[in-house]
Amino acid sequence: MEAELTALAASGATAFVGLMATEAWNQVRGRVARFLARGEDGEDSEAVDAELDESRAALLAARRSGDEDGAADVTAEWRIRLRRALRDNPEAARELRELLDELAPHQPAAPTVTVNNSTNGGTYYSPVIQGHDISGLTFNGGGAVSSRPEPGAG
Repeated sequence: MEAELTALAASGATAFVGLMATEAWNQVRGRVARFLARGEDGEDSEAVDAELDESRAALLAARRSGDEDGAADVTAEWRIRLRRALRDNPEAARELRELLDELAPHQPAAPTVTVNNSTNGGTYYSPVIQGHDISGLTFNGGGAVSSRPEPGAG
């Protein structure tokens, strides 16, 4: 169960921080703040709002300056906070899952990558591979290397 809560906290933190850097944050901020301050009085809700503002400012500053570690720190802080909340309140897991389902349409889509490759000229006597994230391939040679003449050799 602990592993499940840890994974849920990581998903929540990633989603919250990911949204902080988008225009959608203004639409979902209140819902995130209410979840984080659930069951607490108004003063704590204001404290959560302030923490969210500070985190967003830190995240945007880190991204502007190319500080990936700083951006990762913001996510780590919220992951720890969410993990504590989930451990302290069993009902929070259900609420967080519901919130993440609600926020899913606001999540930025994964970037689409289009790759166009072309090979020009020359003669190739072995596999030519161009790609992205290739793994688990095995190439087995099936015999002796051919002694084909080089182009232009006479």
